[in-house]
Amino acid sequence: MHALLIVNPNATSTTPAGRDLLAHALSSRVRLTVTHTTHRGHAAELAAKARTDGVALIIVHGGDGTVNEVVNGLLGAPHPTSMRSVPSGPIPLVAVVPGGSANVFARSLGIAADPVDATNQLIDLLSARRRRTIGLGHCDNRWFTFNAGMGLDAQVCEAVDHGRNVGQSVTPGRYVRHAVRAFFRAKRETPVLTVEVPGADPAPFVAEGVHYAFVSNSTPWTYLDRREVHTNPGTSVDTGLGLFAMRTMGVFATLRVVRQLLSTGLSPKSHSLIRFDDVSEIRIHASTPIGLQLDGDYIGTRSDVTFTAVPDVLTVVAPDVP
Repeated sequence: MHALLIVNPNATSTTPAGRDLLAHALSSRVRLTVTHTTHRGHAAELAAKARTDGVALIIVHGGDGTVNEVVNGLLGAPHPTSMRSVPSGPIPLVAVVPGGSANVFARSLGIAADPVDATNQLIDLLSARRRRTIGLGHCDNRWFTFNAGMGLDAQVCEAVDHGRNVGQSVTPGRYVRHAVRAFFRAKRETPVLTVEVPGADPAPFVAEGVHYAFVSNSTPWTYLDRREVHTNPGTSVDTGLGLFAMRTMGVFATLRVVRQLLSTGLSPKSHSLIRFDDVSEIRIHASTPIGLQLDGDYIGTRSDVTFTAVPDVLTVVAPDVP
């Protein structure tokens, strides 16, 4: 099997020794080519070329942003009516060895968080030919693997991206600090979002006066070190999308919901919370353009976004049950 290892050398938890170990271990199982990314978007370019060249397996060693680039490079822009991939030819298998700060996608698939453990796990999975086909989310002409959002979390991602660009390390603590600052800034602002779920039962659901909205393709929504944060426990890569949206920025109501998010086994509930699991489409309109993030990367401001669930679109090397 011909495999391409795409390494982001700037990812938070990648090291030269870890990269060498990964390449050495994989070389005993596959015919391996190793490439390092050098600029934003490079992983997408490498993945697109790998598909054209007939590479059978792409292994990503980097964070969620690198994984997102690879997925978008492989699948390209989908056909608008079928939401299926446009590029011709077979789509390579995708495997992930975590190398970022959160690695939400890999961990939601049951991949070990530690790169060395994940390398050994990947070798075992390849030997056993273990793989599964999963669904993805799509919006704004891009694919996302585990979550997207408009409003609060996009502001946090924008701040983290800015810090990364000026040399700040990315840590869970930095995310929390940016989240607190963004919350108190947004608390003074008028809500601008209208959320619509066309396929809601028994009728289409529409809610105005929404402050922020998270759209999930898997659970957990994110991690704080080892702690899982579940916005939509009933959502996974085998279902439709999950929606988590708040109609209040009240401190006490928010703290109650945050406690539920951090508690194992609790399903978030609040009279100010809008939550759906397993829906095929979500539409969000902003009366004033507001930030959009996909898989932790800040995309820019948008006024109208449609989020679509696309089942069985990507085959990954992963355990059957996370």
